[in-house]
Amino acid sequence: MTDTNESKLAEALAAIRDASDAAALDAQRVTALGKQGWVSQLLKTLGGMSPEQRQSEGPRIQSIRAQVSDAIVARKSEIDAAALEAQLASETLDLTLPAPDAPRGSVHPVSQVMDELAEIFADMGFSVATGPEIEDDWHNFTALNMAETHPARAMHDTFYFPDRDAEGNRMLLRTHTSPVQIRSMVAQGAPVRIIAPGRVYRSDSDATHTPMFHQIEGLVVDEGIHLGHLKWTLETFLKAFFERDDIVLRLRPSYFPFTEPSVEVDVGWKDVKGRRVLGGDGDAPGHGWMELLGSGVINRRVIEFAGLDPDKWQGFAFGVGVDRLAMLKYGMDDLRAFFDGDPRWLAHYGFSPFDQPTLSGGVGARA
Repeated sequence: MTDTNESKLAEALAAIRDASDAAALDAQRVTALGKQGWVSQLLKTLGGMSPEQRQSEGPRIQSIRAQVSDAIVARKSEIDAAALEAQLASETLDLTLPAPDAPRGSVHPVSQVMDELAEIFADMGFSVATGPEIEDDWHNFTALNMAETHPARAMHDTFYFPDRDAEGNRMLLRTHTSPVQIRSMVAQGAPVRIIAPGRVYRSDSDATHTPMFHQIEGLVVDEGIHLGHLKWTLETFLKAFFERDDIVLRLRPSYFPFTEPSVEVDVGWKDVKGRRVLGGDGDAPGHGWMELLGSGVINRRVIEFAGLDPDKWQGFAFGVGVDRLAMLKYGMDDLRAFFDGDPRWLAHYGFSPFDQPTLSGGVGARA
């Protein structure tokens, strides 16, 4: 190393140590290691040297570059640490400040409606059951009497995983909470009376559909169960949920693989100042019907898949979207807003954490 290079190195290291801030340090970096920096120029001289010179001078020049680079990194760490220390010293938190006048944060409408539903069905003797969101196709489809060719099994409707479980079943994100019904019947036997709320997943997205949404399903299995029990249960539930005694239901024949007979349930609505409000006779002038949920008497094959005797045990099941119930009850018109996390939307539609639904106080009363 020549005396000139040695002197330049000493000056550069001293300037780096004296750099007072990030800008000054970066200026030293450019002076030494930039495209036109003196260290970069030294590296370019290697191309004109003989192999013998390059073998002796190369390591020296690389050593200069490494020393300058290490010094810059070390000084940058010191500057950053000093800046953080100064920031921490200047920013203080006064823990003696009083609590805000208005409480911050709120309960999401979906969580609130879940609590309302649990309260209503608990009063009717239902317990809450849960199950895995990552399911196998046997519980999600086969045990519910859904054929291999059923459209719901298609890739464009269902989120499948690439791997199978140890028994060779395909794994997927559950498309409904009905697998909980199968698991409950297998685990508990009969009689059983449960609701199964939870997240479900389908390949769909628009103003009224999202790839993930919330659903609640109900299941009753006992001796002598028939369609009349289903209608009474749904009517009692909807009157309590919407807090109206004029809720009128219409059962329309339909088809679901897991129920027979199957019925779609419509709820009557009436026009109030240009807005549809649930309640009233759907066939009267200015009234109409709104499809709300699907239901039916459990198919004998599903009872058999659960390991029960269909000649002894009968039952009914129903399913409804929790997000849809929240939209109808609290006047929301875009499902996507449920998942945007906008604090303004949550402040408007959210509930106080102290507003616990009770049948005596009104399941939808706001604090």
